[in-house]
Order: sequence, then C-alpha cells, then structure tokens
Amino acid sequence: MSIYVGNLSYEVTQDDLSQAFAEYGEVKRIQLPTDRETGRLRGFAFVEMSTEAEETAAIEALDGAEWMGRDLKVNKARPREEGGSSKGSWSNNNRSSRRY
Repeated sequence: MSIYVGNLSYEVTQDDLSQAFAEYGEVKRIQLPTDRETGRLRGFAFVEMSTEAEETAAIEALDGAEWMGRDLKVNKARPREEGGSSKGSWSNNNRSSRRY
C-alpha cells in the first residue's frame, strides 16, 4: 500500500520527500504527479515504504505537520476510482466550446 501526501509545495522534489520519509523507514518509491498540460506539479505525491509499520509511523508523524511552508495531509492512499462522472461531463462541455 502507499501513502498519499497532500498540500505539498509546488517546489518539492523527489529528494525532498525521500529525505523526509526516510526518517521513518526505507522509501521504496515516490510518485510526484504532474499536470498533463502545464507539466507543473499537482501538489500531492504517493510514497511507498518497505513495511506497513513504517508507513503508519510516517503517517502519524507527518499528518498535519508544517513542511516547506504548508500543513501536510498524510494518510493511506485509497485505490483510484474508475470513470468519475465529472470527467465525462467536462469532456463533453469542453468539446462543445472549443474553437478551431
């Protein structure tokens, strides 16, 4: 399972996150999603650690902590929901208003 880390600074790097979470155990993987159109960081990340105990320790220590000028939101990542209704309606609205 992974950890969701929200309300991140847009200046954060994978190294920054790795150092912060390494205090609680071995960091196996970090994902920092970017916006498809702008390439800008989206303000959240997913961190995967070696054990569930390490993940729990990191969540308990970092949830609500101030880091890089922001109050972090840290919890267990939930599985991604497939096909939300807002995606379909946005696509339809976007197509009808697009000019070429």
